Amino acid sequence: MITGEVIADLLPRCKLGDWSGATIFHLRPIAPDNQTAKAKGPLPPQDADFSAPFQSGHWRSSLSDIVRGGLIWGIIRVPCGEPPVSGHWSLTAGVAVLALRWKKVLHGAVGATICGTAGKSGLGRAATGKMRTMADLKEQDNSGFSHVQRAARLSVAPMMEWTDRHCRYLHRLLSHQVLLYTEMVTAPALVRGGALHLLDYSPEEHPVALQLGGSDAVELGQAAQLGARAGYDEINLNCGCPSDRVQSGAFGAVLMQSPDLVAECVAEMRAKVSVEVTVKCRIGVDAQEPRDILPVFLEKIRAAGCQRVTIHARKAWLKGLSPKENRDIPPLDYDLVHEMKRAFGDMHISLNGGIASLDAALEHLDRGLDGVMVGRAAYHQPSDILAAADARVYGVGAARDPFDVVQQMLPYIEDQMTQGARLHQISRHMLGLFAGRPGARAWRRVLSEGASRPGSGPDLVLQAMQQVQNPPIAI
Repeated sequence: MITGEVIADLLPRCKLGDWSGATIFHLRPIAPDNQTAKAKGPLPPQDADFSAPFQSGHWRSSLSDIVRGGLIWGIIRVPCGEPPVSGHWSLTAGVAVLALRWKKVLHGAVGATICGTAGKSGLGRAATGKMRTMADLKEQDNSGFSHVQRAARLSVAPMMEWTDRHCRYLHRLLSHQVLLYTEMVTAPALVRGGALHLLDYSPEEHPVALQLGGSDAVELGQAAQLGARAGYDEINLNCGCPSDRVQSGAFGAVLMQSPDLVAECVAEMRAKVSVEVTVKCRIGVDAQEPRDILPVFLEKIRAAGCQRVTIHARKAWLKGLSPKENRDIPPLDYDLVHEMKRAFGDMHISLNGGIASLDAALEHLDRGLDGVMVGRAAYHQPSDILAAADARVYGVGAARDPFDVVQQMLPYIEDQMTQGARLHQISRHMLGLFAGRPGARAWRRVLSEGASRPGSGPDLVLQAMQQVQNPPIAI
């Protein structure tokens, strides 16, 4: 049996920074007082043989299917203050990590063999006794944050009400490599409101970054800790959102006016987590002169330890323009972002704003930028941006077929619906999958009109897909 101390020595040899051959696997212990879980079966007995495959009656998986083999990393979440879930566990809080060797997975059931279990010091603890989070473990390879920085060559922007977990799951099926971002989550919601459900995600989403909104350094540090414990690969600070609601909380783009405060927040967040802390910003706000203030802003956050920044190449007008208008009306200044890369050569600088095609993203990469973040185009035409990204941006794999992606979404839809999700909550993100193809309008119509109806499920998605596979012939 491998103890927690030995696991700490074993993991660095597993090349955790390379996720191309791995799948993140999330297992949730079933608490005896969980009414929903009772139907799934009892906890493993105190003398359970954990070298044997898990049984579906003992454990409930957040995955319906696993189609890739190889090394699987399992995250078992143990609620703070809860007693140990069985005699083999000594954890009472935090995140534990198991190395699981893939054996077989049936639909809705888990088949896996544990290669390492918990010793008295707690599963995943180093010799110091400090809890090892999933994110801590992935940072142990010699390349530091290289696996996330490599993914950041192309990323999908955090977009409120759009890039939720269902959207990110779809995007991950289209590209195994791109870096995905959550919607912005406010630090007060996590720290004061206890809204930890906002941190939920599917393990397949890795690499995935959590974007935080806030301006209180201590609170942001606490929120960053919660994000790191949840397993996020990066914590990003929002200094670019121009909405009135965000401004009233003194965060978002208004922070461009307070670079010292931003630096303080970055420093506090970095002190609390081992994953990379990054910033997303504008080139300036209101009457600021971008060529004067942007270098100062970058210098401040670099001195605080931020080595990666995404710059939306537009100013934000906090007064006079709506958030929607701020995405289109202020002119783009791509050249300024390229100038910042030349001036801050040691920083990883990504460009955001107005990127409408994969070709456009590649042009900026070819000119010397480290990364490109795509927003609305990745949402409305996800196949155009993401399906060929692995091959064209990262030089691996082949272009994904959106028809295959729809098929791969079906078990996810079924699984999420058993947990209470409605079809339209997932299918709304799929409307643009076939943008530009014959039958795309019919695909959107079938999903839009039918997904909210009671009883709608995966069958409706298949019905909609038939509209694209066999589009009506115009006469």
